[in-house]
Amino acid sequence: MNGLLDDLNQAQQQAVTFEGKGPLLVLAGAGSGKTRVLTHRAAWLLANGKLDNGGLLLLTFTNKAAGEMKQRLKNILSQNSNCQLPITNLFAGTFHSFGAYILRREAGRVGLSANFVIYDQKDQLSLLKNIIKKLNLPEKKYRPKALNSIINSAKNDLIDWKVFLDSAGDQWQENVGLVYKEYQEQLGQASALDFGDLLYLTVKMLKDNSEIRKKYQDRFQHILIDEYQDTNKSQYVMTKLLAKNHQSLTVVGDAAQAIYSWRGADYRNLSALKKDFSETTVINLEQNYRSTQTILDAANKIISYNELHPILKLYTEKKSGKKIVVHQATNESTEANFIVEEIKTLINKKNISPKEIAVLYRTNAQSRTLEDAFIHRGLPYILYGGVKFYQRAEIKDVLALIRVWFNSDDLVAWERIEKNMGVRRMSRVKDFIKENESKKYTSEELLNHILPASRYLEKFDQEDKDDYRRLENIRELSSVAQQFPDLKDFLESVALVQQEYSVQEKRKKDTADQAVRLMTLHSSKGLEFKAVFIAGMEEGLLPHSRSMLDKEELEEERRLCYVGMTRAKSSLYLTYAAKRLYFGKTNYNSPSRFLENIPDHLVIREEVTESVDDWDWDDDDWLNEW
Repeated sequence: MNGLLDDLNQAQQQAVTFEGKGPLLVLAGAGSGKTRVLTHRAAWLLANGKLDNGGLLLLTFTNKAAGEMKQRLKNILSQNSNCQLPITNLFAGTFHSFGAYILRREAGRVGLSANFVIYDQKDQLSLLKNIIKKLNLPEKKYRPKALNSIINSAKNDLIDWKVFLDSAGDQWQENVGLVYKEYQEQLGQASALDFGDLLYLTVKMLKDNSEIRKKYQDRFQHILIDEYQDTNKSQYVMTKLLAKNHQSLTVVGDAAQAIYSWRGADYRNLSALKKDFSETTVINLEQNYRSTQTILDAANKIISYNELHPILKLYTEKKSGKKIVVHQATNESTEANFIVEEIKTLINKKNISPKEIAVLYRTNAQSRTLEDAFIHRGLPYILYGGVKFYQRAEIKDVLALIRVWFNSDDLVAWERIEKNMGVRRMSRVKDFIKENESKKYTSEELLNHILPASRYLEKFDQEDKDDYRRLENIRELSSVAQQFPDLKDFLESVALVQQEYSVQEKRKKDTADQAVRLMTLHSSKGLEFKAVFIAGMEEGLLPHSRSMLDKEELEEERRLCYVGMTRAKSSLYLTYAAKRLYFGKTNYNSPSRFLENIPDHLVIREEVTESVDDWDWDDDDWLNEW
């Protein structure tokens, strides 16, 4: 193909044109052009007659990514006069969509209805709730969301209900196994599958039916997979089964960017591939096209402390670049103010577009203080991949509790309480108001009394990652309550921010290009910006307090920091606070250990002069108090 390799470096060309035996494992560092390599390899295979386009299987983790990759491939092929191949028969999609694709076609041969429906999470939770009642199990102990997570994890690990039951170590696990059994039976009666089944049943079919396995092994002559460090066990085994005979497999990944273990992703699949396919060839992509060498040196140093996976050493041909700013603020408000003022400088004096600037943080709850600072200074922002603080369902629920205490005639708030909390909880709230109508509570005191009285927090399971984030948001509402002790002031402050949300929503289309991006570190994966701020670089936040006693979890926190830093092209700011009003408590924080890893010659350190004490609070004390 004319020009296909022209814009690729030597390592990229080697990966694109690889013709050796066995699979190709491309370890691609941040900003090293992995998507370009994957699409160019697909184009090279097609253009050089290595396979027809119907024999190419391209798998990734989102439909958007798959669509973009298919479009890129189409563009590459159309730009080369030697190759005008149509790609209508190419399968490019997610692992789940691929599972559904096979199961639809082979349903009759494996005892499924071809017209099976796919249950979403809401359907799954509704079914589990009915099963819990049918088995007469207490819902407080057997929460539908928790059971759904357990069952999905079991399917991802290729564990059916029989194996689950056989391995139960106590009565609770045995009851969960019985729920799993009943759940699968009822799915079968409804001719329904859940998302876990799309992977589990596909793997089971490929394992058990040699005829079907050979059919798809012959059909897909080459398999290309993006973000291989994010695969779980069922996805890995599916890959292994499909590629077992021809071994024509290209996977791209980077263990240093593995940040989704809580979804079941296992970066160790990168090394497992080399064990299962002894002739695997590994090519490293270490030239970075995004960041300055200063940013790369700092990120390389931080990630080098990880011991459980291979580390790539990124380099660039760009100039070294300006130093990283490490800024210590007095508290969370001055931290947010510093970030906003520095962003204004970047926009007004450095001519950086607001959409090329991102503020990253570890937990959703941290967005509240940052949002306030942006709103009060009239700086437009977009909350990327998330919901603005006061628009989050759990915050709206708690505000409804406060509003009916303040004004018992607030019908809209009562309607929300009935709809989202149920008649029983609503009755408890009414009893609480009647029994305490003569009392005068501050905003914080009211929160500390009305939440346990309503039993609202019992809706959430601390062990569930999503629920824990919701609980963190509720905890952060205590910080607002502490700042506005008078209930009238508290509710007025919230209403004003909510009104500003409405104004921003109306202007959203017009201001998108003039808005700074705010997001969690997890949401930043795959993105890049000229300037990046990482807020809350403190022990207990980054790394998160829940990960500090477990080596694997601590290494994932380090990878999360690494991912955040490598989003920056030219300017990187790392900020932390000497003290922080967070979750309604003032905490005196130690700087993140990750900051200490960065060599002094790479940074400008801006510190306040007051002394700080060590981290001194128990992460879960707040829940016991409520």
